[in-house]
Amino acid sequence: MIVTIRFYEELNFFLKKELRKRQIESEAAPGQTVKDLIESFGVPHVEVDLVLVHGRAVDFSYQVQPSDKISVYPVFERFDIGELSHLRPEPLRNPRFIADVHLGTLARRLRILGFSTEYHNHAGDAYLAERAADQELILLTRDRQLLMRKIVLRGLYVKNTDPFAQVREVVGRLDLYEKIKPFSRCAACNGELHTLQPESPEWEEAQQQIPPGVRTWCTEYRRCESCGKVYWRGSHLKQLDRLLAQLEQDRQAT
Repeated sequence: MIVTIRFYEELNFFLKKELRKRQIESEAAPGQTVKDLIESFGVPHVEVDLVLVHGRAVDFSYQVQPSDKISVYPVFERFDIGELSHLRPEPLRNPRFIADVHLGTLARRLRILGFSTEYHNHAGDAYLAERAADQELILLTRDRQLLMRKIVLRGLYVKNTDPFAQVREVVGRLDLYEKIKPFSRCAACNGELHTLQPESPEWEEAQQQIPPGVRTWCTEYRRCESCGKVYWRGSHLKQLDRLLAQLEQDRQAT
């Protein structure tokens, strides 16, 4: 049977060039769900927020019918589409992430911005999908097939390859500007940071991590509650300041 389907806005990124921004006549198998039809075009279901069939909202379990006219829309983070949006759990913008093995730099930078981001060097696809589902985490990946696993309910396909651009993409697409809390999480282990005061009970242990030259000028430190790593304002924070300045420009431009 033949159906007509059209993908809108950024969902066209996943399509072959000749299929973008137009109605597509497609053959569907009897009993095929609209989720399976959508993903047959390479579009992960977690990127979809609204499916209309003849103007009526349906869920992913809807079985396509002959001559159906299907419209597929992306995740709407900045717009309220009311009762029409029921295809994914709410809220997606709850900023708790898990990143796949290829996004280690992105994971560390999201942590620096204050977003809880799990990352494991050798995590397999099955673990990532199950962990994201069990803990209600947003799965970040550049692997479309991973996002197409049925168990994955929250996820984001990261389009950019440059880590700086990846951070801007994630924060921008999920509209997380107001939730940024710089220097509140450990870049190494994802633990929360607390202020470390010189001459405090834990100072003797912690100061062993601080070069003597730094102790001559720096009086403000933070320590990870999980791994004990100590942080202070150093040259590496110039990159953070640059990133924060860019994110502020992005926020003002939206």
